[in-house]
Amino acid sequence: MPVRALVDKCSADLHYQRVGVDFFRRMNWFGAHRARVYLSLLATVNVVVVIFLVATSRHGVDRNGFLLGTDFLSFWTAGHMLEAGANPYDVAAHIAAQQRYFTAPHSYTAFFYPPTFLPLCAPLGWLPYFPALVAWLMATGAGYLAVARLWLQALAVNWPLWLLALAFPPVVVTLSHGQTAFLVAALLGLGTLWVGPRPVLAGVCFGLATIKPQFGLLVPLVLLITREWRVIVAAGATAALLGLAATAALGPHVWSDWLVVSREAQGVLEQGAVGFAKMASPFAAARLLGWSIPLAYGVQIVVAAGVASALAWAGWRRPYTLALGAAMLAGAPLVTPFVLDYDLVLLAFPLIWLAGQTFRPWEKLIAGLAFIIALFARSAGEHLGAPLVPLVLIPLFAILVARARGLGVDQVRV
Repeated sequence: MPVRALVDKCSADLHYQRVGVDFFRRMNWFGAHRARVYLSLLATVNVVVVIFLVATSRHGVDRNGFLLGTDFLSFWTAGHMLEAGANPYDVAAHIAAQQRYFTAPHSYTAFFYPPTFLPLCAPLGWLPYFPALVAWLMATGAGYLAVARLWLQALAVNWPLWLLALAFPPVVVTLSHGQTAFLVAALLGLGTLWVGPRPVLAGVCFGLATIKPQFGLLVPLVLLITREWRVIVAAGATAALLGLAATAALGPHVWSDWLVVSREAQGVLEQGAVGFAKMASPFAAARLLGWSIPLAYGVQIVVAAGVASALAWAGWRRPYTLALGAAMLAGAPLVTPFVLDYDLVLLAFPLIWLAGQTFRPWEKLIAGLAFIIALFARSAGEHLGAPLVPLVLIPLFAILVARARGLGVDQVRV
């Protein structure tokens, strides 16, 4: 081949390689119009899935033999037990109470929540199962959407809330499970947004979020390094009052009962009784790959330590910013071994923050993957043994923590 032709061929090859890389690196082809089309398609699929799930159920039981709302049965049963003066942490009694309403082979939805969550369960026992499920999802879902709207307004992201919510796969997963994810995400999202303008109320939100404490592990770290003392005091006082209320209502023994159940929860986690494919943590990813329990814990500790160190680096000797808060929320699913795909509704807030910025190389791709990962992560885990969620969450967190380190005090409209 002549030298000139060889040079031209190499130049052409390099050009196509650059074009191929830029296809994903910058994703200029993925503009607002195309994004709206894809969101509309996702929303349509999600709505059809929910309608199909309900329409094909018989007497509230879906085609796979699961009660609609699945996990909600645990909270509702706890509410009925409280009404009857029974102990929700008595596992045998909890199983018996569940089976009086719904019995299926090898089916039991455990109750691992701390005593501070029980006051929310008590009103659920006043209603039949399905009215209670609808009321729970409407109330917690409305709170979640209200907080998402505040984030959209604060960051001047002009996208329809209804479209984003219907298209976001973790929303459908939360609805189908009747889970607490809307409530916990709303409390953490509102607290993160209000640290600057409303520190006391932010602390109250963080204190209330201790009903699912594993998702608030990074909150004290961020508040301490940014010296947000009013938020810390308000959060501590709120959590203490919740604990005192639970103790006064149920007696001091409720805490020791919960600790016993918590040890059982560790066994459930380690042996994969929930299903590692449904989980989103580094620990679950390692177990899904067949690694030993000690090695999986080692992976979890390394990732958690890295996330905490990166946040400390980003906020060291700097005031609190919403960018740092967004990174904190993105890191929350990475620092706890017990996190499931429905808990990824929390990612809405860091994704909204990122959407309010000018995208840098690779950020649009990572944000898009984080948005849709819950759509296929469980199937990929079950059928391919591929733990995808941490592979997306880690670069998302890295992007956000780098952004937080590079920003000064941000002005947030609330």
